[in-house]
Amino acid sequence: MTIYTGFVGTYTKQDGKGIHTFELDTEKAELLHAAVAAEVNNSTYITISENEQFLYAVEKGGKGGGLAAFSIQNGKLHKLNDVLDSEGVPCHVSLNKNGTRAFTAQYHTGTAEMYSINAETGELIDLLDVATHEGTGPNPDRQEKAHTHFFGTTKDERFVVAVDLGTDEIITYEVAGEDLLKKAVFKTEPGAGPRHIVFHPTECVAYVMTELSNEVLVLELNEQDGTFEQLYAHKTIPADFTANSQGSAIRISSDGRFVYAGNRGHNSIAVFETTENGRRLQLVEIVSTKGDWPRDFDLDPTEMFLIVAHEKTHNVVLFKREAKTGRLTPAHSEVTVPEGVCVTFLKGN
Repeated sequence: MTIYTGFVGTYTKQDGKGIHTFELDTEKAELLHAAVAAEVNNSTYITISENEQFLYAVEKGGKGGGLAAFSIQNGKLHKLNDVLDSEGVPCHVSLNKNGTRAFTAQYHTGTAEMYSINAETGELIDLLDVATHEGTGPNPDRQEKAHTHFFGTTKDERFVVAVDLGTDEIITYEVAGEDLLKKAVFKTEPGAGPRHIVFHPTECVAYVMTELSNEVLVLELNEQDGTFEQLYAHKTIPADFTANSQGSAIRISSDGRFVYAGNRGHNSIAVFETTENGRRLQLVEIVSTKGDWPRDFDLDPTEMFLIVAHEKTHNVVLFKREAKTGRLTPAHSEVTVPEGVCVTFLKGN
């Protein structure tokens, strides 16, 4: 069996319906059967539980928004419930490994929020705690206040890390029962606009994609107290590119050897090889994504492919990935998914 199921979270401003699905045939190197999986208002980010029984999606509604929960049966989604008690609409959602907590980032309200989940049924229970960020950055259009863009656990789950684009901060929290306790704050260079973070699978190293400065920041994580220290910063677009470009997603291969960073505007993915136990990056290449505004991308479960979702050209594009070099080559296969913002896979086929 070589067929894997993928899901795309989308805006619903135009033709997007919320959650779309597609299939990847790894033997034929082909994307197939794009369709609507579930209609959810502005479901721009989605995530799948570790046991692959449940999918959680951000949703607009209620006071402002929150989360919707779905069961996954034979690749199909069946809605369980939603909790729409947040003042804002989340732009990111992640889970802990045992499926008892969901963490959301709210861009417009500058908050980081924690939900409780019934791990057996997959149903959302309640919005437990809200951490509010305050501050500004030097960019008057994008940093006039806090804008949280990511909230997720460190790999050992000792801490939960919020990335705030508006305040140029990475804020470390500890989960104490039903409460979020602030433990540490790391400040990036002013105006960097940090967006998303990924962690090296074996080393105490993290990589942050900045939206405003188009860089990957290499950070050392102190796993005892949750503090970060910046080691290096690497540009993700060519030095001579002067048009508008904004950093988007960042991913790392499961062996920790390659980091991938997306650029909206330059419409590319920068490929970096890690060296010195993940603490240095070497640029391998910068590859066109074959579409406009690559909002998100992900490696498939085999990591033989990388799939890119474009928000403005409404196409999901397939690339072949060379495991030894990290390089990407177009597979000349794509499907139409309107307003794509987030892409993820079921690991089982």
